[in-house]
Amino acid sequence: MGPVFLVHLATTLAMVGVIWVVQVVHYPLFAGVGADGWNAYEAAHQATITRVVAPLMVAELATAVWLVLDRPAALPAWAVAAGAALVGLIWASTAFVQVPLHTALGRAFDTDVHARLVATNWIRTTLWTVRGGLVLWMTSRLSA
Repeated sequence: MGPVFLVHLATTLAMVGVIWVVQVVHYPLFAGVGADGWNAYEAAHQATITRVVAPLMVAELATAVWLVLDRPAALPAWAVAAGAALVGLIWASTAFVQVPLHTALGRAFDTDVHARLVATNWIRTTLWTVRGGLVLWMTSRLSA
């Protein structure tokens, strides 16, 4: 198991943990912040969460592409392609669904926008969970 795969494994599993905490704990708590402190809270959330997830997401994407281009012999092509496709879907959901919802929430708290954020974030939660299972399966193939 090479260093590229180990980074891939670590970043994917880290993001599985992060997305579940965000989905089950963090996003639902947005509703309790209150109108007076909302704008500062959302700005702080966006700044701090980006420092956590951006390096992980970029490393996960880079290593997913690397594995497609330089696939370990023990991994079937479909597995690394599926992993890369899942990363692409996660990035697309982030860019086209969650970021616009955060942008709207950055202007003012809106219960409907918040509800859409929580509901649509299940897309990423599901995709990352599936990725985590796939990467663990790949790990078992590489460890055999």
